[in-house]
Amino acid sequence: MTAVTYQLLAKDGKARRGCITTPHGKIQTPVFMPVGTAATVKGIKPETLKDLGAEILLSNTYHLYLRPGSDIVREAGGLHHFMHWDGPILTDSGGFQVFSLAGLRDITEEGVRFASHIDGSRHMLSPEKSIAVQNDLGSDIIMAFDECAPYPASREYVAPSMERTTRWLVRCKEAHQDTERQSLFGIMQGGMYKDLRRKSAEAITALDLPGYAIGGLSVGEPRALMCEILDDCVERLPEDRPRYLMGVGTPDYLFEGVERGLDMFDCVEPTRIARHGMAMTSHGRINIKNKKFERDFGPLDPDCSCYVCRNYSRAYLRHLYKSGELLSAMLLSEHNLHFLVKTMEGIRRAIEEGRFQQHKEEFYRRYGYL
Repeated sequence: MTAVTYQLLAKDGKARRGCITTPHGKIQTPVFMPVGTAATVKGIKPETLKDLGAEILLSNTYHLYLRPGSDIVREAGGLHHFMHWDGPILTDSGGFQVFSLAGLRDITEEGVRFASHIDGSRHMLSPEKSIAVQNDLGSDIIMAFDECAPYPASREYVAPSMERTTRWLVRCKEAHQDTERQSLFGIMQGGMYKDLRRKSAEAITALDLPGYAIGGLSVGEPRALMCEILDDCVERLPEDRPRYLMGVGTPDYLFEGVERGLDMFDCVEPTRIARHGMAMTSHGRINIKNKKFERDFGPLDPDCSCYVCRNYSRAYLRHLYKSGELLSAMLLSEHNLHFLVKTMEGIRRAIEEGRFQQHKEEFYRRYGYL
């Protein structure tokens, strides 16, 4: 038995429309997953997330391990109870955060020894430890501990890193026993080297896991290069399992990923840019700080049906931001998340109707990508 299963419902070219079933509910794909790093999507209540249509959230193993501690989350009844979210949850392995610490960590075959960004205390995160923490958290989908190579990185660095990630995946699978409650996804690595990506895909798919992710992309490389690598990667992952592109959340990257046959995406982008006064709209991104919105009493996006656009003007949102009010980030975050959730709904509908390419072109034209 496996906790997570995938059903392919429709295809339009390589674009896929499917459904992922988890112990805490179904997820319609392709899907964008809001990121709740520390067991909360910044500034957004769980009830609000449900109202805007979010079906799955992502939380972070590294941050929850350090604070409050996975033992506390376990004693609270697991992450679902702790954060008051009864839908599916995916937790990443903590690998990306640990490796981004640069000078504060040491990589060995055992794992990664690092200094906490909170208080400087020393810790060891190994494949077994990452799985144990995620078992404590009780998320529906848990991710294998991997190394996300930086960009640019030499082949001499990426090749042994990818091989070690594969060995760590084997250890993750051995450490994870509760397969009826949680499903382990493997992660393809290999940097920008297609032959290393192919080797990684061959090794991880041989383990017959419930799902697979592509990591190490959208880390600073040009978009054209990311798409080129994806073209070669996606077809090497099983069609009957979910395919997850990690760390992607701008509309163009979502469309490019879906076009190549990917199902799941996540990013802090919508809430991060909201805190800087930026909003995604049907006619492109806008900066609410601009003086031209000072007396603009229309909605943030006239084509949007979200709570924010129904109730607040651009002038008011600009006022909130210029005044340093917390409500500014909360409302812009809610709008941006609603925008991406509805964008994915539109993509799913277009795939079902066999008009994905037409829909993509229309979206790109409105948004300003063309």
